[in-house]
Amino acid sequence: MEIAREQELDLVEISPKASPPVCKIIDYKKFLYEQKKRDKALKAKQAKVVIKEIRFGPQTDDHDYEFKKRHAEKFLKEGAKLKAYVFFKGRSIVYKDQGEILLLRLAQELEELGKVEQMPKLEGKRMTMFIAPKTGKK
Repeated sequence: MEIAREQELDLVEISPKASPPVCKIIDYKKFLYEQKKRDKALKAKQAKVVIKEIRFGPQTDDHDYEFKKRHAEKFLKEGAKLKAYVFFKGRSIVYKDQGEILLLRLAQELEELGKVEQMPKLEGKRMTMFIAPKTGKK
């Protein structure tokens, strides 16, 4: 600590768990700045998970289904996760089985592009299913 005072710098504990603890004589504000810079660089390198949503009705027609399926294929090829859900309006909640069949059909047809992360699950007025893209094939 005396040496740090003589140099008008700070004594900073680098790794307290080491035996004996490791300390450095540096300017503390500069140390904090460098640490923030390092953390920011690590955060920038992390892969960001993009979730794309596709909404169906319980009685979605074949043409509309195919149109939305093509979008789902594009999303999975881009590497985004897919959240497909069937939204039940008013009394259409009685068609829960049709909604589940629709989502399972989508999962089966997208099997080569992605794997189902969560099977269709009813939450309130919507039945949700998650599909993650398959990785490794490029």
